[in-house]
Amino acid sequence: MNPVHNPEIGGKTTLYNDQPSKIAATWREYKKCRYLFLLLAPVLIWYAVFAYAPMYGIQLAFKDFRIMDGIWGSPWAGLKHFEFLFFQSPDFLRILKNTVIISFLHILFGFPAPIILALLINEIRSGAFKRIAQSLTYLPHFFSWVILSGILITLLSPSTGVVNYLLQLVGAEPVYFLGNPNSFRFTLVTSAIWKEVGWGTIIYLAALAGIQPEMYEAAVMDGASRWKQTLSITLPTIMPVIVLMFILRIGSVLDAGFDQILNLYSPATYSVADILDTYVYRVGLQNFQFSLTTAVGLFKNVIAFALVLTTNFISKKLGQQGLF
Repeated sequence: MNPVHNPEIGGKTTLYNDQPSKIAATWREYKKCRYLFLLLAPVLIWYAVFAYAPMYGIQLAFKDFRIMDGIWGSPWAGLKHFEFLFFQSPDFLRILKNTVIISFLHILFGFPAPIILALLINEIRSGAFKRIAQSLTYLPHFFSWVILSGILITLLSPSTGVVNYLLQLVGAEPVYFLGNPNSFRFTLVTSAIWKEVGWGTIIYLAALAGIQPEMYEAAVMDGASRWKQTLSITLPTIMPVIVLMFILRIGSVLDAGFDQILNLYSPATYSVADILDTYVYRVGLQNFQFSLTTAVGLFKNVIAFALVLTTNFISKKLGQQGLF
């Protein structure tokens, strides 16, 4: 409230709401940063067109969709597709189990991999060698899974692959990595780490660059080894970034890698590789059961949203930063 001199009431000072002045100040601030908001516009348009507009199709999960009638003309079906999915579908439990297991393996081995690699790269003292190491680890990220799948199939072939050739040199039996259900998940997780570990280090290297050198100098004067400096300075300093990335990773816990699995799996490995996304693609697009697969997608997104909220809540309770 700002004091204002009012002559209509004998020159007494009265208090008026300062809300209009705050709005004007906020508007001036926005006007001053208008070019920054202009840079943000393409991102907002992308989200509006490709993330929010498609949500209109969610209603397919509650309808018996008929192409000739369209989305609006198709009759409502209530929770029929969810009931079929949860209680009658012979495939749902299998694909849910596969999705959870593969996602868990990705988080267990794939999430700490960029952190470890970033710590190792940060220890490299040679600038040239450091740049070469970063470039080599970034490189697989820029190839699509179509290309990488061809490379993997060639390298892991049980008859002509280099990997099996090396195994035979040491007396081991050839392994059919992509055709054997026992080794398929191992191949999935390993190849996913190889593709994304370098790219995932970017954020952690940026966080490591922000640590004050004086902290390490003080630790050296106290006689701390590199390992103790890592445990006492490096990891605690970048912990907020790690927690933030973990919350974001939990949000996509049911995204087990559609592109990768679609290009690598085969009927021989459906029992361990068929996940929610490949099921949606195979049943929805190939068998035209759009309503059922929309129900699967909606279920997946609701679970992911609940996990993000839960993880964010736990993170804030533990004293770490959250998304909101």
